[in-house]
Amino acid sequence: MSPEEFRRYGKQVVDWIADYLEDIESQPVRSQAKPGDVRSMLPPHPPEQGEPYENVLRDMEQVILPGVTHWQHPSFFAYFPANASGPAILGDLLSAGLGVQGMVWATSPACTELETVVADWLAELLGLPFRTDGVAGGVIQDSASSAALVAVLAALRKSGRPGRIYVSSQTHSALEKAARIVGSEVCVVDVAPDTLAMDPVLLHALIAEDVAAGRKPALVCATVGTTSTTAIDPVREIGAVCREFGVWLHIDAAYAGVAAICPELRWINDGVAEYADSYATNPHKWLLTNFDCGVLWVRDRRPMIDALSILPEFLRNQASESGQVIDYRDWQVPLGRRFRALKLWSVIRWYGAEGLRAHIRAGVSLAQRFAELVAADPDFLLWEHHPFGLVCFRPLRTSPEQTLAMMEKVNDSGALYLSHTKVADQVLLRMAIGAPATTVEHVDQAWRAIRAALPGA
Repeated sequence: MSPEEFRRYGKQVVDWIADYLEDIESQPVRSQAKPGDVRSMLPPHPPEQGEPYENVLRDMEQVILPGVTHWQHPSFFAYFPANASGPAILGDLLSAGLGVQGMVWATSPACTELETVVADWLAELLGLPFRTDGVAGGVIQDSASSAALVAVLAALRKSGRPGRIYVSSQTHSALEKAARIVGSEVCVVDVAPDTLAMDPVLLHALIAEDVAAGRKPALVCATVGTTSTTAIDPVREIGAVCREFGVWLHIDAAYAGVAAICPELRWINDGVAEYADSYATNPHKWLLTNFDCGVLWVRDRRPMIDALSILPEFLRNQASESGQVIDYRDWQVPLGRRFRALKLWSVIRWYGAEGLRAHIRAGVSLAQRFAELVAADPDFLLWEHHPFGLVCFRPLRTSPEQTLAMMEKVNDSGALYLSHTKVADQVLLRMAIGAPATTVEHVDQAWRAIRAALPGA
């Protein structure tokens, strides 16, 4: 494809994306495709000769689009948002156009140094104490799952193998997967039944018992905004336990962490500055930066680098050996890395702190409105904890099976998309609000559709 051809088709692709986002409400929120539908419309063998790019755009409409669930739809409420925005899409396009592989500073200094700056910017916006000076610092990972694995590896390096990992029943499965990868045992700490937050008293007892038995505690994961219900673990109390026993404290704030950009929500950082050894949050969820873009900060990067740095001869260079630069290959599991910082940089510059705060506040406000609708209806029970954009609720007089059937009825309509979780054998429906296009009208329409799907309504 020549530069001129790229220019012509690139304009068509940008127009296609703009039209898609403008007309997204004409699509059913959840794809109506059945298993195998998309595959059946694709040829079983690759083309022998190249095709005009018009054919690709045609098949985007006819083959791909019917198989897409529309995460940017204003009535997508099933999972935490995966926000895409204009500046983020353009930042990703710039990254793709440059084609940078930023494994070490020398392979593209701007890739590394811009990432350092935007990680510091975001830490400042969120009120986190992890600026890249001294031994602390931040790095963009693909997701909080990768961040968890890196934190586990750093913790094990610091404490020595083998080491136990402590989580709650509400902790994201990424921690269990990380433990499986490194061969560590997972110890599950009970939660308070009313808040679903980790019990620090039980954590203390479990770690003390393990130490007395000669087992090595390595890492505790405290969650700020669990995936299931956005429960918040008591970081300060958990941190005090970790300090007493010399255990690494990792904070998983994948969804809710970005809410701290609003001063009135910065209470979620209580205890982080004093106790956290690592902290992860995902701008690609609720901060208008399209997937993938998760940020991990560490208080002391040396155990992480010790755990992950392997230096083959072909990577040796004067800049790295000078000690004056960061090589982010040592801050992640893969060697290669994309120029993800461009899209986060684009987003922060386009919206500014005020625009990002307005986006978070809008989601919180809409969630509060939905919660009030649920609370006012005698046929529904509201899960009281809903400080962010997620509201959990359930019908009062239906069985778990009926609740799930009701949810599927709503989802099959294509008008909106919900998900569910379970708390104490009860099925709760999850209404996750956060798309930038979602308005009061979309929330009210969703409530009417949910109310109409109630058995006997």
